[in-house]
Amino acid sequence: MVPSRFPPVDAFDTVASADDLAAVMELEGWTNDRLVAHRLRRLPPEQWVWGRANASVVMAAFLHGSPNGSRFASGELGAWYAAATTTTALVEVASALRREVVLSALPEMTAEYRGYVARLGGVYIDIRGAAPDLHDPDSHAAGQVFGESVRAGDLAGISYDSVRDGGGWNLVCYRPPLVEDVRQGQHWRLRVGAAGKVLVETLARS
Repeated sequence: MVPSRFPPVDAFDTVASADDLAAVMELEGWTNDRLVAHRLRRLPPEQWVWGRANASVVMAAFLHGSPNGSRFASGELGAWYAAATTTTALVEVASALRREVVLSALPEMTAEYRGYVARLGGVYIDIRGAAPDLHDPDSHAAGQVFGESVRAGDLAGISYDSVRDGGGWNLVCYRPPLVEDVRQGQHWRLRVGAAGKVLVETLARS
């Protein structure tokens, strides 16, 4: 799920080579940010994705992640996070939005998202039902160290329990070319209150 305030960019979908991709990224302003340029240097050209539908969505997950990192990725380079079900994805996003509400001291916050559906290739290390330190709801420190060790190896990523949705299943993929058949799915509006109440509205696709 991606915040709708970030419009999709499809300039990469018809790029024919890595050299062309670098030029398009410069034209689109993707490499103007020092952090993005730094991440691009960390992502080998053979891992760049172009010439297929929603290639820019895949690349954005790796190049435009949080500077503080995420559960299984440091701030040096992003990753593709996915949930096995729509419910789990919504719960995960709503939890993140609730944290923003609390930090901002607002009574509630509303945000719109568009979903993407993809097929993930490769082999994943499965830590479901194990490794409580890697599923810590309050700290990503151990998870980031573990995740970067997996990225440095030969596996595609990690299969893990959803911390926010009991019984939910998540995956993180570190190889952009293995995020395949990406297509835009449903759109949602989430309204989250500081007390924890969540309202989810399904929007018409655009």
